[in-house]
Amino acid sequence: MSTSTKLYATGKRKSSIARVYMQPGKGVIQVNSRDLNDYFGRKTLRMIVHEPLNLTENDGRYDISVKVNGGGLSGQAYAIRHGISKALQDDDNELRPVLKKAGLITRDARKKERKKYGLAGARKAYQFSKR
Repeated sequence: MSTSTKLYATGKRKSSIARVYMQPGKGVIQVNSRDLNDYFGRKTLRMIVHEPLNLTENDGRYDISVKVNGGGLSGQAYAIRHGISKALQDDDNELRPVLKKAGLITRDARKKERKKYGLAGARKAYQFSKR
């Protein structure tokens, strides 16, 4: 752990953007001024947020405050995970190989495909009628 008191990183996924602020502490995680367990009802989403901390054995060492907006809960959870991973890497560059191997540093760039003119959706066409 470096001497910097407060770490900051931005995580993104789909249309969600998470601003992650980390500082050494007891392991309290707040999302939009609410407790992590209150914000994310599903256990799987909470596990996604904790993944980089568990992987690097830093669970309970940082107090994390997150401001997240855009998208749905799933996209927000992955954006927070991305932000925490980047902040951990900035604090200790020796964690990079572990985080990189797990695919936590790379931003998942997949987004919803836009609807095209003349089609019912992004790819779905209207039903063809011969007569």
